[in-house]
Amino acid sequence: MKRIALPVLSAALVACGLLAGLTVSAKPVTYTLPEETAAFKPGPNLDVVQGNCGSCHSSDYVLTQPKGAKFGKDFWQAEVTKMITVFGAPIEPGDVPKIVDYLTATY
Repeated sequence: MKRIALPVLSAALVACGLLAGLTVSAKPVTYTLPEETAAFKPGPNLDVVQGNCGSCHSSDYVLTQPKGAKFGKDFWQAEVTKMITVFGAPIEPGDVPKIVDYLTATY
């Protein structure tokens, strides 16, 4: 059985379609998104949090995090570190303590 690389096979199929007079067209799709209803709570360094965290996810995401006395500063430090190291959040090192302070004080 002879194996053909997928790009070669795809190109061959497109060429056959063009030779047969077939055309393919795609129309642009437009989506209307609902208005954002969630917002970060007021707190220290809110502007830093909105600029860093809000560029990747909505404030609702913060509300899904666990609550309680054991989820204090260490928990939020670990979450912010995870956003940087695992998900590649482009957060400046100087903004990390500001974000952690905001999350600890506000949530």
